[in-house]
Amino acid sequence: MSGFTKEFIKGLITSNPIFVLALGLCPALATTTSLENALGLSAAVTFVLLASSTMISLIRKFIPGTVRIPVFIIIIATFVTVANMLFQAYIPTIYNALGIYLPLIVAYCIVLGRAEAFASKNKVSRSIADALGIGIGFTLALILIASIREILGTGGISIFGNDLFTLPGLGDNPIYIFILPAGAFLVVGLLLALFRWTGVTKNG
Repeated sequence: MSGFTKEFIKGLITSNPIFVLALGLCPALATTTSLENALGLSAAVTFVLLASSTMISLIRKFIPGTVRIPVFIIIIATFVTVANMLFQAYIPTIYNALGIYLPLIVAYCIVLGRAEAFASKNKVSRSIADALGIGIGFTLALILIASIREILGTGGISIFGNDLFTLPGLGDNPIYIFILPAGAFLVVGLLLALFRWTGVTKNG
C-alpha cells in the first residue's frame, strides 16, 4: 500500500475525526439537524483542510518555529474567508443556515490540529492524502449523524426542498427530540459507543 493511500484511508477509519479522535464534535452536534447542512459544512471543512494543509506543507521549511501557530491561523483564516464568500455568493441558503459555524472553521481543532501535527512535518503529497482522508472521514461521519437525526426527527430527508427519502409511518409522527440538542448528544454518543464496541475504528 502506497504512503498516499495509507494516509488517506487512515483518516476515513482509524483516525476518523469524529468517531476516533473525537474532534469537531461541536459542529457535529450543532449543524447535523439536516443532511443539507451537514453536506455544506463538510464541504467547507474539507476545502479548508486541503488548501491549508497543502500551503503549510509547501512553506513549512520557511516558517520560524516561534511563530508557526500564528502563521498557520492566518493561512487557515484566509481559506475560511474564501469558503465563506463562495457560500454567500452561490449557496446562500446553506450559508444562512450554517451561520456562525462557517467562519468558526478557523478555530476548529481538526484543521489547526492537522496543520500542526501533520502538514508542518510532511511533504505535500502525504499532507494532501491526510487532509483528504480526514475531510472525507469528517464528511461521512456528519452524513451518518445528520441522516439519522433528520429521518427520526422529521420523518424523512430533503435537500433544497426536494424529498429524497421518507420513512413510512414516521412522517406524521416524527420523534422531535432528534432534531434538538439532546437528540444530537444521544445519536453521537450511541454511534461512538457502537464503533468502539464493534472495533471498526480500532487503531492499529
